[in-house]
Amino acid sequence: MQIFYAPGINGDSYMLDEKESKHCIRVLRMVKGTSVKLIDGRGNLYEGHVSDPDPKRCLITVSEVRNNFENRDYRLHIAISPLKNPERFEWFVEKSVEIGIDEITPLICKNTEKQSVKQERTENIIISAMKQSLKALKPVLNEPMSFEKFIGQPSAEKKMIAHCRNSVERAKISDIYRKGDNAVILIGPEGDFSEEEILNASKNGFLPVHLGSSRLRTETAGVSACHSIYFINQ
Repeated sequence: MQIFYAPGINGDSYMLDEKESKHCIRVLRMVKGTSVKLIDGRGNLYEGHVSDPDPKRCLITVSEVRNNFENRDYRLHIAISPLKNPERFEWFVEKSVEIGIDEITPLICKNTEKQSVKQERTENIIISAMKQSLKALKPVLNEPMSFEKFIGQPSAEKKMIAHCRNSVERAKISDIYRKGDNAVILIGPEGDFSEEEILNASKNGFLPVHLGSSRLRTETAGVSACHSIYFINQ
């Protein structure tokens, strides 16, 4: 069944925006009575059908609402450096949303080469990945933040920093993370975190972790960390 994004839905009907309406009617060739699903980004899944197949203002009639759809009992926040190749950062965003993530912060580190992300484009990738993987809760995409400011924020989550420097003792995520814990994980740029950044993160309560013996690209490390938390919580 096809899934559409319906932010702000309230009541027993919803008018798709022009982009979603065109996709529904012109591309998918849906007709009156076709069953559809809607997600609102707030954790709710709606089932209904096309009641007015207008390619600009398609009206959906809602028949059932499932609140807190596939609600998880943990939160995952990954702060990850933007990449010189934006497509690689976008790949991380897409896959982490499919696996399950709650918050993403582009982290500006000493070795970060590109210090911005395309916010609107990345938001669209998040929505597309939500629909692909049937996620009803939309992850938060924060504005880019400096490493120093981020690690200085108060936080009650289990805090970890993943890096590749053998000079600092590191644990496996599974050694320090327990099922149901909220977690925030730092993932560095292509040149890794600097020794000073690792030291400062440790002073602020971030535990050093590794993601196995392989040297991973930033975006792969982000997905690996995301999947590690997901796997432990199954």
